[in-house]
Amino acid sequence: MTPKFLKLALTAHIISAIGWVGALSAFLVLALAGLVAEDPQTARAAYVANDLITRFAIVPFAFSALITGVIQATGTQWGMFRHYWVLFKIVIAMIAFSVLLMKTASIAYMADAAATLPDDNLRSLKLSLAGHAVGGLLLLLWAAALAVYKPRGQVTDS
Repeated sequence: MTPKFLKLALTAHIISAIGWVGALSAFLVLALAGLVAEDPQTARAAYVANDLITRFAIVPFAFSALITGVIQATGTQWGMFRHYWVLFKIVIAMIAFSVLLMKTASIAYMADAAATLPDDNLRSLKLSLAGHAVGGLLLLLWAAALAVYKPRGQVTDS
């Protein structure tokens, strides 16, 4: 891969990762607003917005960050399976993306159900969405720290 292509891929990766963290942060704010809202319309609006954020921001940013991360890992001296920190970042991204895809149905259900079901029926789902958002953010922040600090240790010497 040419240096220009790798710079483009790195730029795309950084933008995607920042976008993923930002969109997930917005999701968390809305999930918490929906969880504590006393006004049912506020809660409904928060969960409808979360569905839109998930489909049109979080999932695309997450997918792009994962793909551009793999490109970076395979096209640079760091290698995909050479350094532990690179391998951990890719595993973190894969886990976060997989959980995200598994939760999209629940997020869409919440957007629809918030408009029709009584609040009591949705309490555990509301807690689940907020909890998964916190967990996802912690994973993404850990991945960012790994990229900055690059802890020592190689998987292989090649």
